[in-house]
Amino acid sequence: MTTTPRTLTLAWLALVALTLLGITLGEWESPGLWTTLAVAAVMTLKGRLVIDHFLELGNAHRRIRQLVRLYAALLPALVVLTHLFGPHIARLTTL
Repeated sequence: MTTTPRTLTLAWLALVALTLLGITLGEWESPGLWTTLAVAAVMTLKGRLVIDHFLELGNAHRRIRQLVRLYAALLPALVVLTHLFGPHIARLTTL
């Protein structure tokens, strides 16, 4: 995949917009499952934008690209799981 200066600029603007959305969610929304899901969605979109446009993995081996994309999808899923099962996870991981 070749990136042009225009696509990089649009990706950067999208990252800025998503960052502002994340700030808005953090400041105005009350903590809850829907807020956590929205934050996870923002994390997923931002991760995909960075991977696709700034890490230049378009020319990398397919498996490397898939592993990095899986990592970027796994982190938001872990955020949601932590929200849902936080006390249980804390109990399992304490000494």
